[in-house]
Amino acid sequence: MTIETHWLIYPDGDRQETETAPRMNALIDMNGFSLPLPLRDPRVIAYRVFKIRRLESRGELNILYYLELVPVRELAGM
Repeated sequence: MTIETHWLIYPDGDRQETETAPRMNALIDMNGFSLPLPLRDPRVIAYRVFKIRRLESRGELNILYYLELVPVRELAGM
Protein backbone atom coordinates (compact mmCIF):
# COMPACT_ATOMS: atom_id res chain seq x y z
CA MET A 1 0.00 0.00 0.00
CA THR A 2 1.32 3.43 -0.96
CA ILE A 3 0.31 6.64 0.77
CA GLU A 4 0.14 9.59 -1.64
CA THR A 5 0.52 13.11 -0.26
CA HIS A 6 0.36 16.41 -2.18
CA TRP A 7 2.36 19.40 -0.93
CA LEU A 8 2.40 23.07 -1.95
CA ILE A 9 5.88 24.57 -1.66
CA TYR A 10 5.71 28.37 -1.34
CA PRO A 11 8.51 30.73 -2.47
CA ASP A 12 9.64 31.31 1.13
CA GLY A 13 10.05 27.54 1.67
CA ASP A 14 6.89 26.88 3.68
CA ARG A 15 5.02 23.64 2.96
CA GLN A 16 1.30 23.03 3.11
CA GLU A 17 -0.49 19.77 2.48
CA THR A 18 -3.30 19.97 -0.05
CA GLU A 19 -6.00 17.67 -1.32
CA THR A 20 -5.97 19.21 -4.78
CA ALA A 21 -3.53 18.31 -7.54
CA PRO A 22 -2.90 21.52 -9.51
CA ARG A 23 -1.53 21.32 -13.04
CA MET A 24 1.63 22.91 -14.34
CA ASN A 25 1.21 26.70 -14.84
CA ALA A 26 -2.07 26.61 -12.89
CA LEU A 27 -3.02 29.87 -11.19
CA ILE A 28 -3.99 29.19 -7.56
CA ASP A 29 -4.80 31.15 -4.40
CA MET A 30 -3.04 30.98 -1.03
CA ASN A 31 -4.94 27.80 -0.06
CA GLY A 32 -4.17 25.89 -3.25
CA PHE A 33 -7.54 26.31 -4.94
CA SER A 34 -7.76 27.22 -8.62
CA LEU A 35 -8.53 30.87 -9.38
CA PRO A 36 -11.37 31.48 -11.86
CA LEU A 37 -10.48 33.62 -14.87
CA PRO A 38 -11.10 36.45 -15.48
CA LEU A 39 -10.17 37.65 -12.03
CA ARG A 40 -12.68 39.88 -10.26
CA ASP A 41 -9.89 41.86 -8.60
CA PRO A 42 -6.25 41.80 -9.82
CA ARG A 43 -5.04 42.68 -6.31
CA VAL A 44 -5.35 39.09 -5.10
CA ILE A 45 -2.41 37.03 -3.86
CA ALA A 46 -1.90 34.45 -6.59
CA TYR A 47 0.69 31.76 -7.21
CA ARG A 48 1.64 29.81 -10.32
CA VAL A 49 2.86 26.19 -10.31
CA PHE A 50 6.24 26.23 -12.02
CA LYS A 51 7.62 22.82 -11.06
CA ILE A 52 6.21 19.44 -10.02
CA ARG A 53 8.42 16.86 -8.31
CA ARG A 54 7.65 13.30 -7.23
CA LEU A 55 9.52 11.81 -4.26
CA GLU A 56 9.01 8.09 -3.84
CA SER A 57 10.10 5.94 -0.95
CA ARG A 58 8.91 2.65 0.48
CA GLY A 59 5.14 2.91 0.93
CA GLU A 60 5.08 6.67 0.41
CA LEU A 61 4.70 9.03 -2.55
CA ASN A 62 5.08 12.77 -2.01
CA ILE A 63 4.17 15.07 -4.89
CA LEU A 64 5.60 18.57 -4.47
CA TYR A 65 4.11 21.56 -6.31
CA TYR A 66 6.55 24.47 -6.32
CA LEU A 67 4.90 27.88 -6.47
CA GLU A 68 6.00 31.32 -7.61
CA LEU A 69 4.25 34.56 -6.70
CA VAL A 70 2.52 36.20 -9.66
CA PRO A 71 3.02 40.01 -9.74
CA VAL A 72 -0.03 42.31 -9.75
CA ARG A 73 0.91 43.86 -13.11
CA GLU A 74 0.70 40.42 -14.72
CA LEU A 75 -2.64 39.67 -13.04
CA ALA A 76 -4.10 42.97 -14.29
CA GLY A 77 -3.87 41.64 -17.85
CA MET A 78 -5.96 38.57 -17.07
